[in-house]
Amino acid sequence: AILNLAEEAGLPPGAFGVVTASRANTPEVGSALCRSPIVRKMSFTGSTAVGKSLYAECADTVKRVSLELGGNAPFIVFDDADIDKAVEGAIASKFRNSGQTCVCANRFFVHAKVYDEFAEKLAKRAASMKMGHGLEEGVVQGPLINEKAMQKVMRTIDHAVASGAEALSGGERRADLKGYFVEPTVLIGATHEMGFSAEETFGPVAPLIRFESDKEVVAWSNDTTAGLAAYFYTSNVHRAFRVAEALEYGMVGINDGIVSTEVAPFGGVKESGLGREGSREGLSEYLETKYMCFGGF
Repeated sequence: AILNLAEEAGLPPGAFGVVTASRANTPEVGSALCRSPIVRKMSFTGSTAVGKSLYAECADTVKRVSLELGGNAPFIVFDDADIDKAVEGAIASKFRNSGQTCVCANRFFVHAKVYDEFAEKLAKRAASMKMGHGLEEGVVQGPLINEKAMQKVMRTIDHAVASGAEALSGGERRADLKGYFVEPTVLIGATHEMGFSAEETFGPVAPLIRFESDKEVVAWSNDTTAGLAAYFYTSNVHRAFRVAEALEYGMVGINDGIVSTEVAPFGGVKESGLGREGSREGLSEYLETKYMCFGGF
């Protein structure tokens, strides 16, 4: 269907192709494309582990590579933030697609002065989100992609609770719904040491970690191998520029929980990938610069 649409849009036959493969054969197909001297560019969106493998396989032919890999987005709420707007931004950033996007907030750092207020309001909003089939009226939360993903999310919740966190809302799977549903969960009493910075949850879990200073929260935010997206809320423009520049991420949302747009360069730093998608920077990833020096005729 995509191939037919591409040709209907005006692409010449043969300019766009689709290669299908079974799950078992996908690594072999991917390896063949990466190692082929005919293919001059490889772009991949997916897990960091698979991205590293493809990157290595492209080395023999020195391909140009674009990688959009995993994230571990911090969401920071400073003491001067508009709490209601921060809550709405958190809902948009954390619970879109049930937490299953690479730019979803993964760790919430909330200043001690506003921690309780933010936690209460976020938990109330999360608890009000209707779960179910996406075509049903009022449903805003769907299932996780498979049982393995659901088990991973539940392990994350269980480990946090066993380590001292508390589920202010959610925390359970919905066995009464057909599919792999986990309730939108807000955890209070979470700490930086619980390991959220080491792994992307990829599910509807919002651990709230208390912080005291800008220096502390920036250090915690950067304490990860990922560097795709970050978010923070503040009413101080000087803090906004200072913190945005200090965060080691390819994209930073300032008083906004959604950073994705086709007109802006999308991509990360560190192990979140290489290159950019979208905007003219995204087009540049598929072009080569050629210098021609004319000495006269």
